[in-house]
Amino acid sequence: MFEKCPCGSGKLYGNCCKPYIKGKENAPTPEALMRARYSAYVFHEIDFIIDTCKNGKTDIDRGSVEKWSNNSIWSGLEIIKCDNDKGTVEFKANFEQGFLKKVHHEVASFIQADDTGVWQYSNGKIIPVSVVKSELKQGRNEYCACGSGKKFKHCCGR
Repeated sequence: MFEKCPCGSGKLYGNCCKPYIKGKENAPTPEALMRARYSAYVFHEIDFIIDTCKNGKTDIDRGSVEKWSNNSIWSGLEIIKCDNDKGTVEFKANFEQGFLKKVHHEVASFIQADDTGVWQYSNGKIIPVSVVKSELKQGRNEYCACGSGKKFKHCCGR
């Protein structure tokens, strides 16, 4: 299947994040690893997410990662600022849960493993953002959106 990579690079998935996620190659930069980790959330590749964390097997709650990945509709990654030399990537991961559009805004730090030089996620600083409802709320005294001609409180709002 030929599909664009969800990381937003504009490349095909098979030529972008897939080789990193499937273990065929190591991500060459912190930005490449960040993009691959986002794509792993989209495709529910939980092992990759955990394996690319420093001390991932001991410090990460697999159930929480899996729940976040599976219960979210991932809608885009935006790289705000990247310093591959310092190992930092500021990003926004957009997703929906229920009727809420959410943004995970973080400045992530990456380190290279001493023995292999492979980039790993070290930690991150979460930057608070506001939550926006993705659909309008029906008022009790407004006419019902179903088209019945009745007020919402006497129709679908019961």
